[in-house]
Amino acid sequence: MAALELGDIRVDRVIEEEGPSALPSEWFAEATPENLAPLRPWLVPKAICPDTGKMIIPYQSYVIRTRHHTILIDTCYGNDKTLLSDPRWNQRTGGTYLSDLAATGVAPETVDYVFCTHLHLDHCGWNTRLRDGRWVPTFPNAKYLLARREVEHAEHISRSDPDQVYAESVAPILESGQAVLVEMDHALDDQVRLEPTPGHTPGHVAVRFASRGHGAVMCGDLMHSPIQCARPEWSPVFDADQAQARITRRAFLEACVATRDLVMTAHFPSPSIGWIDPDAGAFRFRYIDGGGGA
Repeated sequence: MAALELGDIRVDRVIEEEGPSALPSEWFAEATPENLAPLRPWLVPKAICPDTGKMIIPYQSYVIRTRHHTILIDTCYGNDKTLLSDPRWNQRTGGTYLSDLAATGVAPETVDYVFCTHLHLDHCGWNTRLRDGRWVPTFPNAKYLLARREVEHAEHISRSDPDQVYAESVAPILESGQAVLVEMDHALDDQVRLEPTPGHTPGHVAVRFASRGHGAVMCGDLMHSPIQCARPEWSPVFDADQAQARITRRAFLEACVATRDLVMTAHFPSPSIGWIDPDAGAFRFRYIDGGGGA
């Protein structure tokens, strides 16, 4: 997708990987063949692969350039990270993430702020990279804006987690002095602010933008699939508090219908951006490219 212009804000996506990832039933307890059957006409082939039945999932960052700042939202998996729970990403090397970022016109040194909607590895992995045997910030001149509650939660989880997300991708940022811990409703300036969206994690936030009458929001893992527009009560196994996540998700979807803000998703299939439309007590996702949606 070409760069998106929202007033005087420019939006680019940097995709680390996209493809068939998991069966819906592996993520959603309710996703039985019977429950999925009425949804399949719009899920296939854009959101569900017709050959494998797996959901098509991207792992991606958003590059936001405002009149004030260059901002990177969520930093994907990264390289060399310890992730014993998912061998596909454990000690991964290679990939084209940094060169793809450079292709948008942004070098690591030119990023002013890194935002993490939450601190799961696929959203904070490129926070750091391995240099001479130690983890250093990938974006040396950036301030890393992190919700204080999310950092506290991630640190608590790290005490019993065999994966090294906190040790490798969060603690080095804190130690470097580049972290800025903020409240979940923090406003960066008149164009960019955080919005509390707890449930997936306790400190999960969305990021809202406004410029010259245009509004947009990056929702992080508040939703993982367009399935959840039609079925907002379906919470994936990854949600720390599924009941809270359901409440947060429906309130978010209702607000997006009211505001008509553009929604930038973390894991909906490309182009991943669109609008929320009401649909018989639930919602539909209308992709910005006009492709089929929920």
